[in-house]
Amino acid sequence: MTVCLEALGPEPGRPYVERAKPEHPSLVDTGHLVDELFGVTNIPNSVWIDEEGMIVRPAEPAWPAVRERREAPAPPPDLPQRTADMMVEASKIVSDAAAYLEALHDWVEKGAESRFALSADEVIARSQPRRPDEAAAAAHFELGRHLHISGDLDGARGHFREAHRLQPNNWTYRRQAWSMEPGGEGPMARFWQGPRPDAEDDWPYDGDWVSDTKAIGAENYYPRFQP
Repeated sequence: MTVCLEALGPEPGRPYVERAKPEHPSLVDTGHLVDELFGVTNIPNSVWIDEEGMIVRPAEPAWPAVRERREAPAPPPDLPQRTADMMVEASKIVSDAAAYLEALHDWVEKGAESRFALSADEVIARSQPRRPDEAAAAAHFELGRHLHISGDLDGARGHFREAHRLQPNNWTYRRQAWSMEPGGEGPMARFWQGPRPDAEDDWPYDGDWVSDTKAIGAENYYPRFQP
């Protein structure tokens, strides 16, 4: 099963689902309940659940294929600078796709005998208890989503900012809030957003995808795979 985290409804994710032509259920999570219930804080993430309905690996970075890491191509001369900056930072992101896929295939083949299938105690230890700040962040994000749907963008921004403050490592909350801002050049603007060069004072958030990724180092955007 695949789940698209998209507070704006099914339409933004529909082209990607249709292009993939999946033979499994593809859902849209408008309330980010996957974040709240399973601890997802970035995408792509996966949760392994066995035939008995037991979680055998909690949320972790996941990739469908291994892609060769390449330098960012030279951007077209007419490309907005912030989009060019995004391409550069995205090219620096490190993934453990090969190790993850090897583990996934091993689990599919061996099931509970796979060394990558964790015990219940290991799953609990890796999941970590949900802190009050994280629970409050989920509540603020939901309130922000409700206000945005109701047409109160200013009210929504306040709750989104609080969700970001309470759970700063939750990239899904950040990207979703940024993508709800008006403006932007082209379809990729929805992915990262950020202040327009001619209206930086109007940007309602402390960060954006490019500046926040630079701050942590693009190579740290995903945690490394743990067998």
